[in-house]
Amino acid sequence: MQPQIESIGPSADPLQLRKIPLLSSLTDEQITRVAADMRLRQYARRETVIHKGSPGSALLFLLSGQLQVVDVTEDGRAVGLNLFNAGDFFGEIAVVDGGPRSATVTALNTAVVGTLPRATALWLFSHCPSVAERILAHMAAKIRSESQFRTLLGIQSIFQRVCALLEFYKRTQPGGLEVVENLPTQQDIAIMINTSRETVSRVLADLSQRGIVEKDMRRLIIRHPQELRNLAQQGEPVLRVTRITVRRQAPQPAPPRPTKES
Repeated sequence: MQPQIESIGPSADPLQLRKIPLLSSLTDEQITRVAADMRLRQYARRETVIHKGSPGSALLFLLSGQLQVVDVTEDGRAVGLNLFNAGDFFGEIAVVDGGPRSATVTALNTAVVGTLPRATALWLFSHCPSVAERILAHMAAKIRSESQFRTLLGIQSIFQRVCALLEFYKRTQPGGLEVVENLPTQQDIAIMINTSRETVSRVLADLSQRGIVEKDMRRLIIRHPQELRNLAQQGEPVLRVTRITVRRQAPQPAPPRPTKES
């Protein structure tokens, strides 16, 4: 279950910050310094948290809600790249190299974000080996994940692309149940895979009618994981139509009519 930090104020609560995996191993002194320097802000749905190209002056933590990473193609189309859930951190690349933000991040719903100044974040990286190790592991996983997602966007079939997206975001819970938690809206999914909301709706309805998936509040339960996996990898089965050639015989000449005897 994702940690939820509901309190909003000028600074964060050290006890609540320990719910964030990146900060869970800090000493009391370190977590107190981080809490003192971190500032919290609430964002409304669709509000922009960071803009692509803006200065990377802070490391950010999502304390509650859900965010979406969005990039804009050369022809002006918005493409969703990733989702952030409570407990995730982002903005680490700009903090490390001092460059501008590489993508835009917007709120999918009401969200609380903690902002840690770059100087404090760099101090944390250098004074806490476990944090530095997790940052490196996170950046490596991020590169792999974005590579997989861009491969997903290259799939020609929209039906197959939706199935591949569900495969990408599903997680296995204790007991073996596979679930997509905090399922994005159909419009958000459409942005992610560059299609229309109506198309996403039709695909999800089809998967539901087949019993492959089941909607449960804000999550999607994968009832038949192997079938979804096959559709994500192979797409819809194509029926082979055998062409049957029917040879038409040439019409036979009519028999001569009998003549009357004169």
